[in-house]
Amino acid sequence: MTQIGNSDLDVLPLSLGGNVFGWTADRDASFRILDSFVAGGGDFIDTADVYSAWAPGNSGGESETIIGEWLAQRSPEGVTIATKGGAHPAFKGLAAGTVRAAAEASLKRLGLEIIDLYWAHFDDADTPLEETVAAYAALQRDGLVRHVAVSNYSADRIREWVRIADEQGVARPVAIQPHYNLVHRNDVEENIVPVAEEFGMSLVPYYALASGFLTGKYRSVEDAGDGSPRAGGAAKYATPQGIQIIDTLERIGAAHDASITTTALAWLRAQPTVAAPIASASRTEQVADLLASTRLDLTADEVDELDRVSAWTPETASV
Repeated sequence: MTQIGNSDLDVLPLSLGGNVFGWTADRDASFRILDSFVAGGGDFIDTADVYSAWAPGNSGGESETIIGEWLAQRSPEGVTIATKGGAHPAFKGLAAGTVRAAAEASLKRLGLEIIDLYWAHFDDADTPLEETVAAYAALQRDGLVRHVAVSNYSADRIREWVRIADEQGVARPVAIQPHYNLVHRNDVEENIVPVAEEFGMSLVPYYALASGFLTGKYRSVEDAGDGSPRAGGAAKYATPQGIQIIDTLERIGAAHDASITTTALAWLRAQPTVAAPIASASRTEQVADLLASTRLDLTADEVDELDRVSAWTPETASV
């Protein structure tokens, strides 16, 4: 188990991403995935109110609705639920009234009285940060939210949020959700990790598997021709360096009888301040490899080797 920042949230060091629920996984498939995750020891589920408004016929909130129905039917014990506000088509931005309305709508869809971890999904430059910080603090004060956190915020804006929170006498964010994986490292390691270390926050990275590229399924641009919604996003990483990363993951994983997926997540979990990578599954059989990452401890030499092959240089800027 791992603690999220200085909060009272102790979770298995893996978060199941809910972005696919109501998109590439229908209700029944989502239930099976959630059942398999919890049966395997998983206890941390991450979603957002906007999931999955981009899919034809959806309007946002589909993932939360499915999770809420699953929670009502299964009544699992000890499961931590995280969701995000600020991007739902009906509740865009982080003005005080919008923050409150979005949180109340999420609670209704999830069937919860309180959200364990509530993320500000994207920074809102049109709303004074003082207003947003106060609005999130009010959700905590009124018992709608247990802890607040920030997603997709720059290092400077996170520091500003902390400063304002201290001035207002309210709780600081306990976690940061950045885009972070073996093929997307530099900004996070150079700017976000130092902030997390300074303020005792945890990272809960999304795109932990680079839209599926770090599963090893897409080793060339041609592999994107499978027609899946995420293939194009994954295949762009199939550069010479990207393929070298996959080959290294495969070799290191083989030494542990672990998959490429499991090994990529284990590398991310080994990084400073990372509490729980977020990874999603569209099929039940994918869940086991995700959970296996919580039991795989790479050696220092293995982590160093993956660091070397994935390091950014001007020659690998396309990655």
